[in-house]
Amino acid sequence: MADYKAPLRDMSFVLNEVFEAGKLWAQLPALAETVDDETAAAILEEAGKVAAGSIAPTNRSGDEEGCSWNDGVVTTPAGFIEAYNTYAEGGWVGVGGDPQFGGMGMPKMITAQIEEMINSANLSFGLYPMLTAGACLSIHAHASEELKEKYLPNMYGGTWAGSMCLTEPHAGTDLGMIRTKAEPQADGSYKVTGTKIFITGGEHDLTENIIHLVLAKLPDAPAGAKGISLFLVPKLMVNDDGSLGERNSLSCGSIEHKMGIKGSATCVMNFDNATGYIIDAPNKGLAAMFTMMNYERLGVGIQGLSLGERSYQSAIEYAKDRIQSRAPTGPVAQDKQADPIIVHPDVRRMLLTMKALNEGGRAFSSYVAMQLDIAKYSEEAEASKRAEELVALLTPIAKAFLTDVGLESTIHGQQIFGGHGFIREWGQEQLIRDCRITQIYEGTNGIQSLDLAGRKIVGNGGAFYQHFSNEVKAFISSADSKLAEFTTPLKAAIENLDDLTAWLLAEAKNNPNEIGAASVEYLQVFGYTAYAYMWALMARAAQGKEQEDDFYASKMGTARFFFARLLPRTQSLSSSVKAGSESLYLLDAAQF
Repeated sequence: MADYKAPLRDMSFVLNEVFEAGKLWAQLPALAETVDDETAAAILEEAGKVAAGSIAPTNRSGDEEGCSWNDGVVTTPAGFIEAYNTYAEGGWVGVGGDPQFGGMGMPKMITAQIEEMINSANLSFGLYPMLTAGACLSIHAHASEELKEKYLPNMYGGTWAGSMCLTEPHAGTDLGMIRTKAEPQADGSYKVTGTKIFITGGEHDLTENIIHLVLAKLPDAPAGAKGISLFLVPKLMVNDDGSLGERNSLSCGSIEHKMGIKGSATCVMNFDNATGYIIDAPNKGLAAMFTMMNYERLGVGIQGLSLGERSYQSAIEYAKDRIQSRAPTGPVAQDKQADPIIVHPDVRRMLLTMKALNEGGRAFSSYVAMQLDIAKYSEEAEASKRAEELVALLTPIAKAFLTDVGLESTIHGQQIFGGHGFIREWGQEQLIRDCRITQIYEGTNGIQSLDLAGRKIVGNGGAFYQHFSNEVKAFISSADSKLAEFTTPLKAAIENLDDLTAWLLAEAKNNPNEIGAASVEYLQVFGYTAYAYMWALMARAAQGKEQEDDFYASKMGTARFFFARLLPRTQSLSSSVKAGSESLYLLDAAQF
């Protein structure tokens, strides 16, 4: 497999030329003194060095070795501790954290690029700091000042890790069914008892302490999701002076043996009257959890992008080196027995599909990150509210679509390698295995589709959707006529999405099944349409510069490929949406 190289040029293009992030940061007082274009470039360059030099070398060996469990003790693969120490000592765990507690205070537009690089280097490794950052988000937004002061500095500093303990053996998506209990104590703490499964980083040897955020129910909690509270439960108790005390009464019962991400410890966690501290207030656990969910789900989408990018880098190198047959138009490499396979139309189709989906995904994830930053930092109430609603609308698309097309990209990368793609030491098959989980965890992509169609479209009568539609139409109407080759198909695409949205809103009133029946294909149409908007924005930024730099010529060519070969997929998907739910219910359960 080719050595990983951070795509810094493309990241710079997206941040500086497409979205003009520096201008945005200058307009947000909370960021104006913290970050500018030069600071961002320096941070991303350094992160790229850490990703390529320290983390990427652990990817293959980490997959081969995996994590091991022995009597509750989890050992990560060789090299993980050293790589983690390098990462933590550089301050990367807390790069997006509050400076008041030791974080760097960087906006999501920057941390999104860092996440991509780390996950391209080694997804299994990247999950440990990702879960810590997610736990920090919830603590920072909802915990008491006492808890924040006690736990955040060491979590941002990377000496303590975090985990999110949500799922139980009988309760995955339906968290209202959880059975973990929390009993209040006289000193204000709680005793937490229950079993959690699929807990990423629930136990490991990378840090001296692990801070678990655990969903549980109080004795007098109302039924269902409204009766869930969130508790901070440390692996080792923390004394008043900040030193570590005795071990809490919790343990890792086992780790899962998985298809991929083998260097990430996926744990069964047992809490047996473990001491915990409530975050926020009784029965407010879901709200505290969902604070981090938009960030985490965008992060999982970025994981799909990351693996697609890693696969592409290896595939393009192989396609330029591997010789096989002659070009359809005649020999290209006259001095060789055959031509490099990049001359063949089908290989180009796969490479350009990967490139278009990766670069479209990088722009889209950065766009969603920008909305998160506006929602968090804008002092204009209307702008903040609009951004919050856009984030709510686009998060399920970011998670599901980026991971769906991420898997498609890794499969194309494997296919380009031919038989070698099936062989472990060439690296492509690992990327497929690792990528597959991204479609499943943090809410399966089917659940993301239901969230989009049911909550984010039907739930508010299409109000959130109008923000996106109006923005795309405003861009089209203001665009230079030279962009017509992109804005004309984009106009048709957004009008089609408008039509599908109106259809879904109308049909849902008569038959609740229509939401679930349409949801997956509807999300896919939305995803391709959003990418079309991104590619039109990128074409605007690159147009007229093709002669000065091959980078811009490549960008324009890829944009044309996307509109010619990928956007038309929406036509068949739209037909599936409007086919309705009837055919799904023609069989009784016994007839399957």
